[in-house]
Amino acid sequence: MSVDVNGMTTRARALTAALRKLLDDSKLSGRAISQRLGFSHGIVSHWVTGRRLPGPEDMASLLTLLGVTGDEKQRLVDLARYAAEPNWLVVGMPGIPQQLAGAIESERSASSIVEWAPHVVPGLLQTAEYARALANAIELPPHEVDARVMLRVGRSEAITRRDPVMMLAFVGEGAIHERIGSPGVMVDQLRHLVMLNARSNVTIRLVPPRVGWHPGWAGPFVLYDFPDAPAMVHFEHYSSGAFVLDGDDVRAYRHAVELMREVARTPEESTDLLVTTADELERATA
Repeated sequence: MSVDVNGMTTRARALTAALRKLLDDSKLSGRAISQRLGFSHGIVSHWVTGRRLPGPEDMASLLTLLGVTGDEKQRLVDLARYAAEPNWLVVGMPGIPQQLAGAIESERSASSIVEWAPHVVPGLLQTAEYARALANAIELPPHEVDARVMLRVGRSEAITRRDPVMMLAFVGEGAIHERIGSPGVMVDQLRHLVMLNARSNVTIRLVPPRVGWHPGWAGPFVLYDFPDAPAMVHFEHYSSGAFVLDGDDVRAYRHAVELMREVARTPEESTDLLVTTADELERATA
């Protein structure tokens, strides 16, 4: 049985991404798979576009046909089982990669993104080498480091494509002074932020320390708006994460964004500080 969720939930977005990858890897057409499983014509194509999604039984049948077994099969069946549930909380390190597909799909389909990153440059704004330095810092195996860097570079397409998402990034000033990787990596990252802040769809505003209380003290967050679905807030921490669609929570974070505008530097002031910091670091390490 198919589930009609209108592509609105984060699980639905993650499941749609997984279905696209499964079909790409299988080299089979949606029509061929529908025929082999005895489904009506076009049903698999509807799954891939997110117009409808498979229920857990149909998902299990599809995965059996494609030879997917073990933990991965269980993960995807669970995604299908709970696709219509709006909020998504995971705890423990395995949950972060599980939610990553949902985050990527949200970035791709959002009309606007507001992110508060107090301690590190936001993912969509990272250079490849900055992302590599972060992955090395948490001691990932080399093959996982390479995969994470490639993924990070691919995700930045959301803000550089022809019809890019609008992004407002509040970044704690500590993030531009914290040494991630070599001095050269940091200089390149800072100059990359300067370049991005000149784009019409990206606004970077640094938040200085010692400005008194503001909502960002509660921790990092990402607020997504979509053209065809309710807005959503994403929280990600070291070993847990959550997507929340509750209207009251979303409204609270919209208010938080307005309060943070009052304490953040202007985009022009932020660019000046980024340039100054990059120049000073470059001179100090010349």
